[in-house]
Amino acid sequence: MCPTTGTVQLGRVLRPAAIPQQRWLPGHRGVDLALNVGEPVRAAGTGTVAVAGPVVGTPTVSIDHPDGIRTTYQPVYATVSSGETVTAGQVIGRLAPSTTGFPGLQWGAKIGSDGYLDPLTLLPLPVIRLKPLAAAAPARP
Repeated sequence: MCPTTGTVQLGRVLRPAAIPQQRWLPGHRGVDLALNVGEPVRAAGTGTVAVAGPVVGTPTVSIDHPDGIRTTYQPVYATVSSGETVTAGQVIGRLAPSTTGFPGLQWGAKIGSDGYLDPLTLLPLPVIRLKPLAAAAPARP
């Protein structure tokens, strides 16, 4: 579930993930999604809140999901507490002012200590439906 829309429909991506091949290399270990300060942030899936508070000065919420993935949301003023169980789509906080100079919500995902994932891969693929073309007008003599 998209943490900005509360549905499987993706909100606007401001900056895509650029997961480095090695953990020490530079990169962007998440996606930045459009959201205004004060707007609600929602859990991408059911899980247990692991972090609800500042991490290196940035308000943060991290959720451990049953499949072993941890999703992280920054900067977010938490409305949940560590140890609390949350459901997909539940409001977990409100977007705080940026501490990095980048607007919007940074949404990250990882497995284990170094296995960063592009969180967009957690969303279902969109269904694309093509509309039939209107019947062609008859040829003129």
